[in-house]
Amino acid sequence: MPKLEIKKVDVDFYRRLKSFLPEKIIDVHTHIWRKKDYPLQKKQDPRFVSWPSRVAEENTAEDLIQIYRLLLPENHVTPIIFPNLPTKKNLDKINCFVSECSKKTGWPALIFSDPGWSPEELEEKIIKGGFIGAKSYMSMIPDVPLNQISIFDYFPEQHLEIHNKNGWIVMLHIPKDDRLKNPENLKNLLLIDEKYLNIQLIVAHVGRAYCDDDAGNAFQILKRTKRIFFDISANTNENIFYQLIDCAGPERILFGSDMPITTMRMKRVTKNGTYVNLVPEGLYGDVSQDRHMEEVRGTESEKLSFFLYEEIDAFRKAAERYGLSKQDIEKIFYKNALKMIGKAKRSKR
Repeated sequence: MPKLEIKKVDVDFYRRLKSFLPEKIIDVHTHIWRKKDYPLQKKQDPRFVSWPSRVAEENTAEDLIQIYRLLLPENHVTPIIFPNLPTKKNLDKINCFVSECSKKTGWPALIFSDPGWSPEELEEKIIKGGFIGAKSYMSMIPDVPLNQISIFDYFPEQHLEIHNKNGWIVMLHIPKDDRLKNPENLKNLLLIDEKYLNIQLIVAHVGRAYCDDDAGNAFQILKRTKRIFFDISANTNENIFYQLIDCAGPERILFGSDMPITTMRMKRVTKNGTYVNLVPEGLYGDVSQDRHMEEVRGTESEKLSFFLYEEIDAFRKAAERYGLSKQDIEKIFYKNALKMIGKAKRSKR
């Protein structure tokens, strides 16, 4: 993990956020991995964005501790950890590393699950590794266009039944280019909410709804759900956050950071219907071919702070506009996740 430089703009930004944040925080969305566990890939999977890989080559437990010390110096942060995206060959190795980090630090952890595992294999691996649930991703379905992948392709119902039986946490990144508003995604989220009464499902990044147009009428439909949680990680859209609060209430929203990605120095804007990360010129290499990245210089560059602060500030604005209380904020940043972790750890084994 590159050394983070803390500038005056960062100190001032954190000072503005400090009174909004509770002292204790649980970060439900963090990645832990070692560079040596990832073989060099000749080709980036064109189905997925590549810009997050520019932020950090690895992120160990020690790196994460240092990040929190620098970026959230007056908060006590406990992360839920899980691996970075695996290759076909390193899944067992990266899961073992996260399990070791969890046992060493006491941090709760999620396994990165392979949809090809049998239900018995999934349950055995989670219990043996001391995990409290699973994350998976669309990348586990190779060579299939993103818009043809269903939630149940990488979280098959046999796996969801195991998680439901145990009350485990499932970290879900929804597929398809139109993200949260996609009708099939919404249909499947409603199905999971109605069928699996004991599962603890977290929809990551507010369903990847980073721009206003990514939501459509999703929040009106998802108001019918009773159990699904949403994390706000790597999202900086105040309007999306406001709609989320109205949809799910403070009892089903969770703080997540997507560390170490949110150590990026940036500000997010919407251009031509998609999100664009404005970053300092030269800091993240040649970004000219990445439609989600754009460089700025001079005074505009000097004003840029951390992605993490932009996320928290956007949620702060939405929360204050909605009228959430201090107690509500404590639920979102700490108490909701604390209950989820407790339930997952109490499962019969």
